[in-house]
Amino acid sequence: MNARALLVVGLLVAVPACGDSTTGTSTARPKATTTVAASTDASTTTQPAGTAGGDATVRLVDSPYGKILTDGDGVTLYLFTKDSGTVSACNGGCLNAWPPVVASDTPTAGAGLHTEDLGSITREDGTKQVTFHGHPVYTYGGDSGPGEFTGQGSGGSWFVIGADGKAVKAETGAGSGAGSTTVKSGNGY
Repeated sequence: MNARALLVVGLLVAVPACGDSTTGTSTARPKATTTVAASTDASTTTQPAGTAGGDATVRLVDSPYGKILTDGDGVTLYLFTKDSGTVSACNGGCLNAWPPVVASDTPTAGAGLHTEDLGSITREDGTKQVTFHGHPVYTYGGDSGPGEFTGQGSGGSWFVIGADGKAVKAETGAGSGAGSTTVKSGNGY
C-alpha cells in the first residue's frame, strides 16, 4: 500500500472520531496548529492547521459540480449548512476535519468573482474567517490537494460552493456520476 493510500485510510479512521461540535470536546487526536509570523510586529499567532494567514484569495474554477470556489492554491472550499447566517457552527473537534479559511487582511477575489461578495467574520478564538455571500468558508482535511472534493455531501451538511454562494449538491454532468449527490457520514458534524 503506498503512502497516499495509508494517509487516506488514516483520515477515514481518525476523522469520524473528531469530537462533538456542540460541546466543543474532542475524543480523538489533539488539534494540530501552525504558527504564523505576523508581518507588523514579529509576534506569532496560532491557528488551526490547514488554514491560511495573511491575504486569502478565493478563486472560481471548473469542476464536475460546475464552477466552484477554491482557495488561491486550488484547494476546494466548502460551506456548512448548519452555520447560521454569518455565525460558524463548526467549533471544537469539528475544526480538525474542517479548518476555516482565515485571513488577517481583506480576502482577494479571483477572476469571475466580485470583491463585495467576500468578507469575514470574527470566530470565537478571535481569528477572522473568510465569508462568501455571507457564508463562512472552510477547507476539508481529507482533501490532499487541488481538484479534490472528498468532503462533498459529508454528513448531508458540507457542500462545495457555487459562484452564487449557494451549496452545490449535485454534479452538473461534466464528470462521471452526473446528477448524483455523494453523501458521506462520520465527519459531517
